Amino acid sequence: MDYFKTAPNFMWGVATAANQVEGGWDEDGKGMSIADCMRYRPKIDTNDYQAVNQMDSHEIELALTDHSTKGWAKRHGVDFYHRYREDIKLLAATGINTYRFSISWARIFPNGDDAQPNQAGLDYYLAVVQELKKYNITPIVTLSHYEMPLNLVLNYDAWFDPQVIGYFNKFAQTVIDYLHDDVKYWIPINEIDSIIRHPFSSAGLVADRFQGQNFEAVIYQAMHHQFLAAAKVVQYCHQRYADLQVGSMITRTMVYPYNSDPQNVLAATETMRDVYAFSDIQVRGRYPQYLLTTLKRKGIPLTISAEDRALLQQNTADFVAFSYYSSICTAADSTGLKVTKANRTAGVYNRYLPESEWGWQIDPVGLRLSLIDLYDRYQKPLFIVENGLGATDTLTADHHVHDQYRIDYLRQHIQQLLISMAEDGIELMGYCMWGPTDMISASSNQMSKRYGLVYVDLDDAGNGTYSRYRKDSYYWYQQLLSYGHQIPVEFLATPVPAVSE
Repeated sequence: MDYFKTAPNFMWGVATAANQVEGGWDEDGKGMSIADCMRYRPKIDTNDYQAVNQMDSHEIELALTDHSTKGWAKRHGVDFYHRYREDIKLLAATGINTYRFSISWARIFPNGDDAQPNQAGLDYYLAVVQELKKYNITPIVTLSHYEMPLNLVLNYDAWFDPQVIGYFNKFAQTVIDYLHDDVKYWIPINEIDSIIRHPFSSAGLVADRFQGQNFEAVIYQAMHHQFLAAAKVVQYCHQRYADLQVGSMITRTMVYPYNSDPQNVLAATETMRDVYAFSDIQVRGRYPQYLLTTLKRKGIPLTISAEDRALLQQNTADFVAFSYYSSICTAADSTGLKVTKANRTAGVYNRYLPESEWGWQIDPVGLRLSLIDLYDRYQKPLFIVENGLGATDTLTADHHVHDQYRIDYLRQHIQQLLISMAEDGIELMGYCMWGPTDMISASSNQMSKRYGLVYVDLDDAGNGTYSRYRKDSYYWYQQLLSYGHQIPVEFLATPVPAVSE
């Protein structure tokens, strides 16, 4: 029998974000975050991410005056805050050895600018880490995953204000100091490139609070401040804790030209340069000339001091983490062409690929191409920290979920990453599928777009028992991990019948 072989230290795991799973939005001293302002709006196309997540001062005032969880999905999540022991035990039984999660900034510093941290928040995350340790599961911690304290929006200019760099780094250093004995892998900012596409959820930027200013310029300056803050995390870890590793993280959507028309090839190349501009800064330690030229052409000034440049150059990421869900095509002229979505971005429909019910095209080979591109570009270890399928799952009367479509998605993508490791020479640290349990969708703020290996009894309106039920995909992932470091090629080559209790 032929096998795919992985290194003994390969990290197989799952991934979540605090604002999508925790709940407990106003408990034990936690402050209000920007995620607590996001509603599920069923009358808006859930694929229109800009409309779903659009936030202005009126929306924030509405959130401030309504203290319920009804309609505010990320305030209740799936109650991981109270059920983390149950959830971790359930997921440990799959055989995972890695768990990526984020820390809510507002649970540690409720207002972002507090003089002292909230001890209850620190103790909660220490308890989560210790629970993972009990099952020999390695934690990977993201420090900022779409959940900055709302006070930094209301009384500062969010990430546009350079003071926020200091507040973030105080938060980061506090958490790192508290958890460093057990947490060796850190990601400062989730999908740092996403600020360009959704500036509120990524950086707390609200357009109407910058009247008379070029909002695009505001976004890019805030982006620069995030890069500085991330570099300071690298600097702090490397100077104080030699055994810690800090990674960059980007959204990696594979981009193809719509056809061989050179204009379309050029359009795809330009789009990919936009993607790489963000990882270049964190991995190579400097702004690519392409991005600087683009900003100059747009008339966008960017304040970068000599000290900033030195900080970025001297404190580069140890590994390159990325999310991968889908791919898109690009065309110089998309008039009359079908548009498709891919993780909060959009492009031209690829007629060679199937699509999910949310319109994301399913492209396993695109993952392999992404691995090749990233490794050839940076020659640094890579880490797939998000990959999964959002779908409407049906819970049967006997509490089963037959999600063969998710099994097929995972099988095909995992097959490609293993082929890439075997044939392309890729140095891959690990793979975390999104996500362990169902959770609130980041892009659409709804529950019915499910990603988990475990079904959570909860609907879009927040009704349900929160009970957990293992899906067929849970047992499939469990079987995959049972093979250890030698996975039979045939297990991934063809669909495998789902296994249930």
